[in-house]
Amino acid sequence: MTISDQPQACDVAIIGGGAAGTLAAIGVLRAATAALRVVIVEPQLPLGRGVAYATRHPEHLLNVPAGKMSGFPDRPDDFLDYLTEQRAFPQLQRDALARTFVPRLHYAGYLRRRLQQAVDASPAQLDVRAGRVVALERHADGVVLQLDSGQPLLAGRVALCSGNALRPLPARGAGAVPAGKRVEAWDFDAVRGIPTNADVAIVGSGLSMADSVVSLAAAGHKGHVHVLSRHALLPLPHAAGPAADYDPQPLLAMPLRQRLRMLRRHAAEAALRGIPWQNVMERIRPLGQALWQSLTPDDQRRFLRHVVRYWDVHRHRIAVPVHAQLMELRRQGRLHLHRGRLETVVAEGACVHLVALDPRRCPFQLDVQCVINATGVEMRAQAMRNPLLQQLLGSGIARPGPHGIGVDSSADGSLLDAEGVADARIRVVGSLRIGTLWESLAIPELRVQADDVAHRFV
Repeated sequence: MTISDQPQACDVAIIGGGAAGTLAAIGVLRAATAALRVVIVEPQLPLGRGVAYATRHPEHLLNVPAGKMSGFPDRPDDFLDYLTEQRAFPQLQRDALARTFVPRLHYAGYLRRRLQQAVDASPAQLDVRAGRVVALERHADGVVLQLDSGQPLLAGRVALCSGNALRPLPARGAGAVPAGKRVEAWDFDAVRGIPTNADVAIVGSGLSMADSVVSLAAAGHKGHVHVLSRHALLPLPHAAGPAADYDPQPLLAMPLRQRLRMLRRHAAEAALRGIPWQNVMERIRPLGQALWQSLTPDDQRRFLRHVVRYWDVHRHRIAVPVHAQLMELRRQGRLHLHRGRLETVVAEGACVHLVALDPRRCPFQLDVQCVINATGVEMRAQAMRNPLLQQLLGSGIARPGPHGIGVDSSADGSLLDAEGVADARIRVVGSLRIGTLWESLAIPELRVQADDVAHRFV
């Protein structure tokens, strides 16, 4: 691979070099039978990290056991093979390693290693351009990408893999809180740098919160940690046990309320047989996209309004050791959970004052030395503060996805414009398809989408 600063035409341009973009590049390189030119445009090198795998700290574990994390649908044990090749866990037998929640830092290395191997074996050429795409125009002879350097890139086909964006802290005054007193959960080094005796408020109680708590603990933090969210629901752990054996297909024909009642019934019946509810959820994992798409638009809105947070904690579970650490900190009286809607954040002297409304709309205040924004992934494309997405939506080259989530795409991932017309030269991969597919963030979905794009482009 070469780091290229010169403009050039290419056969395939990949916008974004996180997990989705790296997997798409590997797929194109492996499928190529001729000397194609492939360019990845990514502002934050090295490749393969994105938001999910940018951490360098061993306390951040994968939320899925290693045996389920292959990047390729036709090679289900590939991540295990990589860990074995690297002798990353020589003390573990392969079957034990498959069940282990390994540090996330291994995954970016895995993706880069497979990318380099694909480059070495491919007749195609890969260039990596350190930069950001800020605009895109469609022409008869290709798609022109405008980079923040001012240099254009003419591509025959484009994979839009721009990844996740962080939600801003949802409170008046948050922007005025100085750096050091306001930290983004995805800035792992900054979280670790919080003074060990500081009391901390974490806004949001999902996966980013769990990352922040284990980062603080790893850095020797001794202060109190206050977790504030609207529902006050902590992530739930995975569980071992027998597989659930019910048939999930009938759920597809049910309206939302009936589905929820049926899932609760399956969980209760499974519990009587010693089967954890987690394995009931695993049974519907392959149907995630079909379950979303088979809901009526009204039921999708009800899901987003009333169900989504409960779905998240049951569906997006965390590693057992991380959950155990959260529970131990609560037992020690150092981790406090508050239910409320954040209203204002004000820095005053050494303190940060947070005012929130509880479920009865009564105000309460938290006084801390630092606030961490762990509100998670922004799903509304128009709020992502991404110049390229703003330009695509403003020019009508793209339109928001269902319910304003992500951007709209056809069944094969082609970008839909404001009139609903698909452009097969531009394919969307990953989180931007969430409004259409719902399940479009995790590796099982990314690897399938990346593989599909590769075979359509080559």
